[in-house]
Amino acid sequence: MIQLRLLSYNIRFGGQNRGKKIAEVVKAVAPDIVVFQEAYKPTVIEQIAADCGMTVVGARRAHSIAFASKIEIADYCWHYPRGSTHSFLEIVLADNHSRIFGLHLKPRFSKWSEAKRAREIRSLLEGIKHHQEGFHALVGDFNTLAPGERFNLPKMPLWIRALIWISGRDIKREAVQTLLDAGYVDGFRYLHPDDIGHTFPVWDTHVRLDYVFLPARNGDSLKSIEIIKQPEIVKTASDHFPLLAEIQIP
Repeated sequence: MIQLRLLSYNIRFGGQNRGKKIAEVVKAVAPDIVVFQEAYKPTVIEQIAADCGMTVVGARRAHSIAFASKIEIADYCWHYPRGSTHSFLEIVLADNHSRIFGLHLKPRFSKWSEAKRAREIRSLLEGIKHHQEGFHALVGDFNTLAPGERFNLPKMPLWIRALIWISGRDIKREAVQTLLDAGYVDGFRYLHPDDIGHTFPVWDTHVRLDYVFLPARNGDSLKSIEIIKQPEIVKTASDHFPLLAEIQIP
């Protein structure tokens, strides 16, 4: 068994000038692996990793997804499915069959952007289908709502409200539904069916954008999952609260 503490963290605009704050949050959580989104500046990620005692780093300039790890990693690489806004990051653990896939799906709320996110998910699933038998997790900022979750339209900026209005007055939940239909479980909802779980924005949370998905057969491997709201500096380190999952990999 591998006991894994996995953190997903959107650090906003590359984390520029906030690296020390982000590192303080990560150190307080003490994860084994952090998957970052909006991690466009490798030097920031490298400094965060150094401050947190993480010896393995994968980051590329102008790439949203990066990671830092204090455990051994066998390999990692970025994938570029046709039509995706961002690349996907594949991280192979040292056991050589367990994988973490970092995602950052297309932003903005409208029926058009949601259709694009669903296509991104289908592209990812097609690309990783040869790993379906091994343990894997999909983590990151999905920029979408799960089926059945309320959308607080009055909280949205005016331009987003206008987009939603002209595209049907609501948002489809196609991206997450695609994963559910493919046999994955929404980790947070799996363990917290009655918790709204909002992760964004930190100053007035009203939407859940950050997710961890596991194959349904591995649902019981998820021992805990929580939104990190402490230490207090997390409220100024980024505009997202990070999401921590504790997983027992068989």
